[in-house]
Amino acid sequence: MRLLLASRNPGKLRELAGLLPGIKLIPWPTEAPEIPEEGAFFRDNAAHKAAFARSWWQSHGSRSVDAVLADDSGLCVDALWGGPGVLSARFASDLPNDEKNRALLGMLQPGAPRTARFVCVLALAPIAESGLRFFEACVEGSLASEPRGGCGFGYDPIFLPDGFHQTFGELPDEVKARLSHRAKAARALLAALAAEH
Repeated sequence: MRLLLASRNPGKLRELAGLLPGIKLIPWPTEAPEIPEEGAFFRDNAAHKAAFARSWWQSHGSRSVDAVLADDSGLCVDALWGGPGVLSARFASDLPNDEKNRALLGMLQPGAPRTARFVCVLALAPIAESGLRFFEACVEGSLASEPRGGCGFGYDPIFLPDGFHQTFGELPDEVKARLSHRAKAARALLAALAAEH
């Protein structure tokens, strides 16, 4: 099966490729327009990205794909009223990743709860149909006091999944692939596809 990934994020492409064995992921081409992110919620954003990418590909795509896969995910921090949430990719986007993570940690007031969760919504848009299917998951955890580890991407170095003393930036890939929000959503997607064949 070939899926067009509605993202140019190399970390997301690498991670999803490992989580979806047997599926060929085609990255969003460099000549294609930027995919708008205008939804107020993860599901809205995933739906909008999948529909936009499907529409563009139907008119301009140069390769055959079975469906479009869009991922909208982010970090929701309780002490920041659920932020950065759906704005995770755009939070402090002018800063390098390590500084971005430190900026987010700096927003926490002393003594504030450090509970947080990663949320992922995958939207699957078949090329030959008009519908969308969603696969949603989250992983609970808390924020480390400072970024730790060079694995993963994004907010991984500051997120401690429940039951672990290491961040997603420190944990081996195979452990993160078992625990993460994206891994859980990907397993749900694979199960749904397997049930159809």
